[in-house]
Amino acid sequence: MKIAIIGATGMAGTALYKEGVSRGHDVTAIVRHKDKAVSLFGNGVKVIEKDVFDLTKSDLEGFDVIVNAFATAPAKAYLHLDLAAKLVGLFRETQSPRLFFILGAASLLDENGKLFLDTLKTVPEAASWISIPTEAYKTLNFLRSIENVNWVGVSPSAEFVAGEATVPVLGKDHLLSSSNGKSIVTSGTMAVAILNEIENPQFIGTRFTVCNQ
Repeated sequence: MKIAIIGATGMAGTALYKEGVSRGHDVTAIVRHKDKAVSLFGNGVKVIEKDVFDLTKSDLEGFDVIVNAFATAPAKAYLHLDLAAKLVGLFRETQSPRLFFILGAASLLDENGKLFLDTLKTVPEAASWISIPTEAYKTLNFLRSIENVNWVGVSPSAEFVAGEATVPVLGKDHLLSSSNGKSIVTSGTMAVAILNEIENPQFIGTRFTVCNQ
């Protein structure tokens, strides 16, 4: 399959790029700086070197799947919603490419049915970064209103860290816990779960969540 990864040089994007290539897919990194992609993935990496907000429909319509692993600083967190709106706008009333959004854990519910975002807001010094999970929550709510675009979202567990893959455990709207009792997922596990979903779609027009086994 032809897969494009927006933000391929970030933590999630790097693991996803490597997992996609290892499975034999035709993967393209969409990045602002080609040199960084080459340093991570080698001279053979396919790259679209462009700011995401300069991407056109012609840049993207040849892909089977576009994975949005975009990340930004807290002060620009609103760009997450802006980018989702841009991608949806480009591909209204289409089934291809499929749009795959990596969202935050803030929109998940805990064991008491409480929104995790509300818990995050109580963390000391949350004011310095809370805009990112807040905007991710807004992005999911926006996507849930979309009916004529082929989209899917995925939320990590409470902790999303760089690391090797384990067997992914999937859920829907509640925080999951690993065998060690922590709600944690590694970038490698997330990449496996995303590629599994790309190859064998189970979630259409909805969000799912992933945890390490």
